[in-house]
Amino acid sequence: LTPFSASEDMRSTWQSKAGRSPLQTLYESDQFEQSSLQAVHQQRREMLSNVCSRYTRKRRLLQPDDLRHLVVDDTHGLLYCYVPKVACTNWKRVMMVLTGQGKYQDPLEIPAHEAHVPSNLRTLSEYSVPEINYRLRSYLKFVFVREPFERLVSAYRNKFTLSYNTAFHKRYGTKIIRRHRQEPSDRALERGDDVRFEEFVYYLLDPRTQQEEPFNEHWERVHSLCHPCIIHYDVVGKYETLAEDANYILQLVGADTSVKFPASSKTTRTTDDMTAQFFQDISPFYQRRLFNLYKMDYLLFNYSIPSYLRIR
Repeated sequence: LTPFSASEDMRSTWQSKAGRSPLQTLYESDQFEQSSLQAVHQQRREMLSNVCSRYTRKRRLLQPDDLRHLVVDDTHGLLYCYVPKVACTNWKRVMMVLTGQGKYQDPLEIPAHEAHVPSNLRTLSEYSVPEINYRLRSYLKFVFVREPFERLVSAYRNKFTLSYNTAFHKRYGTKIIRRHRQEPSDRALERGDDVRFEEFVYYLLDPRTQQEEPFNEHWERVHSLCHPCIIHYDVVGKYETLAEDANYILQLVGADTSVKFPASSKTTRTTDDMTAQFFQDISPFYQRRLFNLYKMDYLLFNYSIPSYLRIR
């Protein structure tokens, strides 16, 4: 696939079916004053571009396999790269409403498990090369990111501490315990349902892990899932400003005003303080190695080194 040209900016990359995009109208209107939100998103794109140019020497071509996380909305000219543990269930629900031709009205009426059924949403990898290139050039592209270690702890809590996630316990938990626990019990080896965070960290840093298979999408780095140095995203939304960024995107694509991004009601969500507690028992040596593993996400999306880390 032809890599998307870095020189094209937002004004020229997204053309709606009508030939003029809401973005063009905004940019060209004399009355329009650049909102603070627009300025924020401009800064995020510039930061991303600067870091990409500094750290990526050779541009590689996208393969169809790279595009499995890009959800397509042909109705509104929208591409969304989903990142697990960054409100992706709610975004998939919203995408089902946007692409559903009236089948769905309210995102929250869609059961969470249904939002993750692959056949309910099309991904860019399912299109032909010319169709892929057309959409990469023409559609509004967005991704949502989150503080990397907060996302990592959220993934650990969800996949390894909840009793109903037996598939993850069997698939990953048993392997982690077998390799990274001294004298594990037979029960732990069989069930894999009591992985400690420290053991999870050892697993992530074990060279064998990525030699055997790619990271699971729940703890894979955002830059490996969404390729932000090859695909030029128009909007980089952040979990920390989820509601404002989500509304901004829905306005940009001219979504029906009745389509609302679901308000977050979770009281169990992983916070910075909670993340700090998980890292208390991780030695500075392993903290630094883990930070280096996720360093590109910190740089690309302008997250500072967490104050609780003892790596300075």
